[in-house]
Amino acid sequence: MAGKPVLHYFNGRGRMESIRWLFAAAGVEFEEKFVETPEDFEKLKNDGLLLFQQVPMVEMDGMKLVQSRAILNYIATKYNLYGKDVKERLLIDMYTEGMADLYEMFIQLTVTPPDQIDAKIALIKDRTKNRYLPAFEKVLKSHGQDYLVGNKLSKADILLTELLYTVEEFDASLLASFPLLQALKTRISNLPNVKKFLQPGGQRKPPTTAKMMEEARKLVKP
Repeated sequence: MAGKPVLHYFNGRGRMESIRWLFAAAGVEFEEKFVETPEDFEKLKNDGLLLFQQVPMVEMDGMKLVQSRAILNYIATKYNLYGKDVKERLLIDMYTEGMADLYEMFIQLTVTPPDQIDAKIALIKDRTKNRYLPAFEKVLKSHGQDYLVGNKLSKADILLTELLYTVEEFDASLLASFPLLQALKTRISNLPNVKKFLQPGGQRKPPTTAKMMEEARKLVKP
């Protein structure tokens, strides 16, 4: 029997957190080996485990998987979270790419220079409230079903729920005008596997701080 997937990343959210969410929703137990020192990172590189000399990296099924979106697609395909046909996969990819664009803004906020913070926060609030969340609310309203695509749980629902938690931590008022998204968040959060993941002591990581991101950047500095 194959062992548990092993996740190699910093001890924080960053680009690994969506992978943790997807594994958790699929009911897949995983282990983590944190990159805590420059020596840890150099060892991964010197051992030839990082194709592009960067993390995240996931060991599973006898492979060393890199590039976060490729990893997410593999997990979603393996655990039947990627739609039933090519058209559904297209929709799932469209939606998750939009989510990734917004999530990237939150990641970049943690390393934004102090004199640019206010402008960055204002931009994130505007894009969240007027571009991204209205689009997902419209999708749910258009078909009146419980899930974004095919009325079946997919990686799009899971990653949107992760994003909604991030938005809520950032400014809970941004969700007030989107009742269907709030309902989706509650629905996904109550799935047994996700509920376990979200409980205190679970494998969901706390919010990433600017200090943590800066330390992570130092570890991988060329």
